[in-house]
Amino acid sequence: MKYFIQIFGCQMNKSDAERIASLLDSLGYNAVEQKEKADFIFIVSCSVRQSAENRVYGLMSQIKKLKAQSPKLKVVLTGCMAMRKEVVKNLKDVDVFLDIKDLKTLPKLLNTKSEQAEIETYFSIKPKYESGFTAYVPIMTGCNNFCTYCIVPYVRGREESRQPQEVLNEVQCLLDNGYKEIILLGQNVNSYSPKLRTQGSGFRAEIINDFPDLLEAVATLKGDYWLRFLTSHPKDFSDKLIKVIKNNKNITEYVHLPIQAGDDTILRKMNRKYTVKHFKTLVKKIRNAIPGVSISTDIIVGFPGETKKLFESSAKTFEEIGFDMAYLNKYSARKGTKSYDLKDEVSDMEKKRRELVLTKLLRKSGLDYNKQFKGQTLEVLVGKKGKDDMWFAKTRTYKVVKFKSKKSLLGQFVKIKITKAGSFGYDCELF
Repeated sequence: MKYFIQIFGCQMNKSDAERIASLLDSLGYNAVEQKEKADFIFIVSCSVRQSAENRVYGLMSQIKKLKAQSPKLKVVLTGCMAMRKEVVKNLKDVDVFLDIKDLKTLPKLLNTKSEQAEIETYFSIKPKYESGFTAYVPIMTGCNNFCTYCIVPYVRGREESRQPQEVLNEVQCLLDNGYKEIILLGQNVNSYSPKLRTQGSGFRAEIINDFPDLLEAVATLKGDYWLRFLTSHPKDFSDKLIKVIKNNKNITEYVHLPIQAGDDTILRKMNRKYTVKHFKTLVKKIRNAIPGVSISTDIIVGFPGETKKLFESSAKTFEEIGFDMAYLNKYSARKGTKSYDLKDEVSDMEKKRRELVLTKLLRKSGLDYNKQFKGQTLEVLVGKKGKDDMWFAKTRTYKVVKFKSKKSLLGQFVKIKITKAGSFGYDCELF
């Protein structure tokens, strides 16, 4: 039997797909690179924005044709969309809707037996890592924050933290196998809070009470590697966490800190539980403690009630903070969330205009940040080969660089010299 996995959305979905692939391999299934050749199609879906759902609906039109040609084709939908009732009733060509936390039941659903040991939880399934040098390691799932625009707590459920020894064992195994970049994942890693603490071989897991403890424990494992984490909530990004980042060389100088709005009125409507003043103070603390740190963010334009005056206030905050990277999103209502009942008075055209305003500000602040590295020699991790001997890599601060070399460099740390700085990355030469 052959399977194909289609992934939409965030890094957590990529991590979920790696566990799905591992379990399918243990069932004797074989992965294929084209959905047309598959007996089973697995869709890992996203519901954060309407555009993400639209891509799944677009895929379903292809699947309908494939099912007409191959009546035995089975389709499994997991991820956020699989847990939404209004989605389930609309996707007639999906055979199985699977909560990712129930992944251990997949062998039974497919009426076959797994060669893996007895699966206790979703986390205990060993992933089939897509990369041989970068690994996503989930430390928790779910969310308790209930931002009014967000569907995640309703589809992913409440927060569930993975046991620290499991995390440490997985990371140590990756490092033993030569992995160079470890990315810890959670909807809000700052909320990590294991209920049980156990002692294991040399890791002192009994003292891991929160995320800074876990991050430091991972950062002190032996090996030549970079450690990153996604994503943090500004309301509980602690001084303790800043200190851990500052004091551990394996933790990279990159913090993704979603602001979502730059005006207190909208932040209250979003139920974000912090103020602009708190956010600015936090950014100042991080920058003072960690020289050269890169701070990226997420921001939503056109949230219900965001008048032009309130947007101007938000844009002013955005400019004052000077993010060097930002992921800009136009608000789209999610049925089942609190904001769904609010009137969406901002037109699509106006949302697009506001997005362009922030993009212009971002190009300037990104360039201002990146120019400080021109002429410097940096270590980068090579992640992709392009055409004509072009290589793409990332810096410790998560910036994309490109350079030419005839050498085989994939998955290696190399030294480069920055020759040109742009708003979103660098040109460079191999040092």
